Amino acid sequence: MRHRFTQRLVAAALLACSLSVLAQSPPSITNIQVGPRPFFLVAEMADSPLKARLQSCANGPFRKTDFSIGHRGAAMMFPEHTKESYEAAARMGAGIVECDVTFTKDKQLVCRHAQNDLHTTTNILATPLAAKCTQPFTPFDAVKNTPASAECRASDITLAEFKMLRGKMDAFNPKATTAQEFMDGTAKWRTDLYSGPTSGTLMTHQESIALFKKLGVKMTPELKAASVAMPFEGFSQAQYAQKMVDEYKAANVPASQVFAQSFDKNDVLYWIKHEPAFGKQAVFLDDVEKVADLPGLEELQRYKQEGIQIVAPPIFALLDVKDGKLAASAYAKNAKQAGLGIIAWSLERSGLLATGKGGWYYQTVNQAIQRESDTLLAVDVLARDVGVRGIFSDWPATVTYYASCMGLK
Repeated sequence: MRHRFTQRLVAAALLACSLSVLAQSPPSITNIQVGPRPFFLVAEMADSPLKARLQSCANGPFRKTDFSIGHRGAAMMFPEHTKESYEAAARMGAGIVECDVTFTKDKQLVCRHAQNDLHTTTNILATPLAAKCTQPFTPFDAVKNTPASAECRASDITLAEFKMLRGKMDAFNPKATTAQEFMDGTAKWRTDLYSGPTSGTLMTHQESIALFKKLGVKMTPELKAASVAMPFEGFSQAQYAQKMVDEYKAANVPASQVFAQSFDKNDVLYWIKHEPAFGKQAVFLDDVEKVADLPGLEELQRYKQEGIQIVAPPIFALLDVKDGKLAASAYAKNAKQAGLGIIAWSLERSGLLATGKGGWYYQTVNQAIQRESDTLLAVDVLARDVGVRGIFSDWPATVTYYASCMGLK
């Protein structure tokens, strides 16, 4: 009896907290603001018809577009999967915003990129909850040259405990000798300006749904692979996949507003079979590391036969170089031939393009990357030549600017 009473108190407290969070959120955003970055990128472009077209749109208007998808919100500058990051993405015109979904010790769904990333994406190591982590903080060993490490999972703590944490930029310092140093590893091209003690508001999956409804954006939840063995205390993978969909149904969100995602094809096939309204536009994410691992035409055709309608590979899978310029890849052409819709991930995650040549995300076209504005060349090829339905971006304003200028929905 006492245990049930305590559970009711916790539930009431969490509800009150959720209502407080949402009360502080803006209503549906109609005044889209793209900020200075897109203008910087356009100005840096070499003279071309594309540059002239983009310059002609400098005075807007800019509008919300489903072509612009907030990857973890606006994670280039705001701690990912936080209220502040989601609101920033909506402000920049993202018509769809992502909550990566995992679960806590008490099997409650929350927004995190991975079940075991709390040590790099939150302040948990600076709190008493660090004692509950799967692997406590271990400092850098200079003698053995062993990097500092830790592993803190959402499944290590309850939902009530999860809500005590604050989000920070996803990073760590491998040469840290203290937990505080470990949490301080943000890349130079990002910022900790929005990672303070009064920001970085973590969200449950249900809270993200309510916030997205209020902001007037569509939703793309990704069911993340569990770090714990499944079933977890009787919680099966099928129940996990179903619970995610059930929370949209409970919130009266039409299936047409939800693009459920997973890297596990079995999750997508589960939705197709058991929740066909949601399965109709479920997204099968491809986690290939290199071109050699990409599926060919026959396999992509099998996806279509199994009921999969949309695939989402990394950007490099969709791009190639032809006559020294960016062009659509063979995979992109095969996916279109198979009748599949395509979504690309993820723009604005590579830091400075001019120095890093785009890194992993642009590995098929590194030799063609010369300047920061090549971001817009990639967007143009993805839109015109590949024909993607949308582009995930850590800074949605860039895609919003392009889509608004080109009249994309």
